[in-house]
Amino acid sequence: MKRKLAAAIGVAAMMASVAACGSDGGSDAAKDPKDRKGDLTVWLMVDAQSTWPELVKDVNAQFNKKYPGVKVDVQYQQWADKTKKLDTALGGDKFPDVVELGNTETMTYILNGALAEIDPKKYDNSDTWIQGLKDTCAYEGKQFCVPYYAGARVAIYNTEMLKKGGAKTLPTTEAEFLKVMDKVSAEYGKKDKRFSSLYLPGRYWYAAMSYVAAYGGKIAEYDEGAKEWKSSLSSPEAQKGIQHFIDLVKKYNKADQTKDEQDHANVMANEKAAVLYGNGWEAGSVIDGKNNGNPKLEGKILTAGMPGPNGKALPSFIGGSDLGVISKSKSADLAEEWIAMYTSEKSQEVLAGKNILPNNTKQLEPLKAKPETAPIANAVPDAWFTPIAPGWTSIEKEEVLENMLLDILKGTSVADATKKADEKVNALINKES
Repeated sequence: MKRKLAAAIGVAAMMASVAACGSDGGSDAAKDPKDRKGDLTVWLMVDAQSTWPELVKDVNAQFNKKYPGVKVDVQYQQWADKTKKLDTALGGDKFPDVVELGNTETMTYILNGALAEIDPKKYDNSDTWIQGLKDTCAYEGKQFCVPYYAGARVAIYNTEMLKKGGAKTLPTTEAEFLKVMDKVSAEYGKKDKRFSSLYLPGRYWYAAMSYVAAYGGKIAEYDEGAKEWKSSLSSPEAQKGIQHFIDLVKKYNKADQTKDEQDHANVMANEKAAVLYGNGWEAGSVIDGKNNGNPKLEGKILTAGMPGPNGKALPSFIGGSDLGVISKSKSADLAEEWIAMYTSEKSQEVLAGKNILPNNTKQLEPLKAKPETAPIANAVPDAWFTPIAPGWTSIEKEEVLENMLLDILKGTSVADATKKADEKVNALINKES
């Protein structure tokens, strides 16, 4: 596997070298910036277009002041079809120079040689990049993308419903939290048998693995002796976390327990749930009338750290986005410079001002005390991530976790289900070895 990956990355490096030495972009690199000519294509997700368009505009203006002869073409992409479009583009001759990737997507493009190696020293605050994001850009000691912004999952709750359970705010311990959930269930369950005080979908593997992390378990671990990754879902710690998650689903989810979390914000918008465990931005989705939300709930939906077992907050999955330079780009130096401007300390201040978590711990710190961002900002330092393993690049791994949870909900024992899942995860992680 390593020989194959090294070869892929080696070919990518050679392609980038050839482009730099033999293209117009490479020969221009030694000229005065004002003499540079050409185009720079940037793919950003629609989040930037809708939430911080002024940042994109300001960075482009800054870039064009230095390089007046270079046209920056920012093209906004949708999450649903971005990777399919990117794969198609990379197979041809019209591809972006800069691309935004979700942090669960980056490893695939690192391993197939699509992303050029970058020098962290060229970027502001790279010495304090959030580790969970930095790790998703790294492979074998090299860095292949730049952290853009971070995200984490938190409790999203309806304050009015919690009051019926005797709480003005979300309790900080799970024991107290579940007592409130029991009271809320009793109050609203009388009128609606499908009301869920705590709505946890059964196939919500991100949540399930958070409980695994809470008990000290992991999806997989690297075996130094065997020099390979091994699934550890059947470890005692992981089994405790999975069982705890399943117990919560069975007790508090009164709707379809076999669903995933894709529409859980709509469940809350329809006042069928008092508490969700989701991305911080989903609180806005609950009240967004343009996207099936409920504007009548504005002012009633807040976020807080999700209470976990053992008296601690529930560890969160570290989410977010990264920015990479396509290795085939003939303007890789300009692409790196654009990213450096777009992720500068000044640019990250713009994101922080919109309650988006910056890419570094230095600028994250003030957000830990800000009421609007404290829950999610405080969830980041102890967040977990999926295995940084070459084989963990396929959607099949996620399906294994979802199917494992469904099997348990249908009656399979946790021991049998996790043993089966271990075998499948190991086969998938190591199938190209």
